[in-house]
Amino acid sequence: MAQQIQHHALGDSAARQLANATKTVPQLLTITPRWLLHLLPWVPLEAGIFRLNKVKNPEQVQVALSHRDESEIPETFVDFEEAPREYFLNALTTVVDIHTRVSDLYRSPHEQIKEQLRLTIETIKERQEFELINNPDYGLLASVDPGQRIATRTGAPTPDDLDNLLVKLWKEPAFFLAHPKAIAAFGREATRRGVPPATVSLFGSQFITWRGVPLLPSDKIPVVDGKTQILVLRVGESRQGVVGLYQPGLVGEQGLGLSVRFMGINRTAIASYLVSLYFSLAVLTEDALAVLDGVEIDKYHDYADTYK
Repeated sequence: MAQQIQHHALGDSAARQLANATKTVPQLLTITPRWLLHLLPWVPLEAGIFRLNKVKNPEQVQVALSHRDESEIPETFVDFEEAPREYFLNALTTVVDIHTRVSDLYRSPHEQIKEQLRLTIETIKERQEFELINNPDYGLLASVDPGQRIATRTGAPTPDDLDNLLVKLWKEPAFFLAHPKAIAAFGREATRRGVPPATVSLFGSQFITWRGVPLLPSDKIPVVDGKTQILVLRVGESRQGVVGLYQPGLVGEQGLGLSVRFMGINRTAIASYLVSLYFSLAVLTEDALAVLDGVEIDKYHDYADTYK
């Protein structure tokens, strides 16, 4: 028989029975900063449809320098495309179920319904950023014009490659978008050449820049066989750039295009909440988006040899 230890004072285990543990809200590993959602300008739609009108044959619009004689003034007009592209909002939806007994009894210090909805919404927004980048219909990678694609010169992303990418998007570039591993690879190449990138503070976080344009990370950009892509965007309607699309005025609106609606309680006392997010993306002109293909992320250097 095990010998009992005789205590001369109250022990930790017994004392903890009278103590209140400080509890965190549930943590979710998959939550990211989602910089694309923060920096993308969002355009509200009236009825879930966005018609992108363009000018047809802009080089045919004629103007002339005025002369001090009776030279004939050219006549012109601006023609529009007769079948413009229309974008329709996509919907991410799910139903969150929670037993009323659980939400009634176990609600302190954190409300069960609130935390269930919070984590569900975080997951939906992560999927939203993935779709904005990868959706085969309207995603950034699928929307790059063939003339706006370039390849790396040596595989690894060099300052020369990013310069060539900026040439494709020289009209007011807003930011680069790249996988964190691609940003690290560019930092190595720039440092190797003696031009370590400058940094800038946005939203309280530090980002490296190139030519004053920040490189924003997103783990939603795919990496396949050690290769990925780097995007550069111009954003905003006034700049004829890339814009996000959403539906305003939803019932139970909780954010841009996001609604949470109570669906009722069934006969087994389970309460249900419908969570919906309506969104899409449009590239207003072909030169608002460019991509660097074939970016290798696994190339490293011996910096000691570099500076001998």
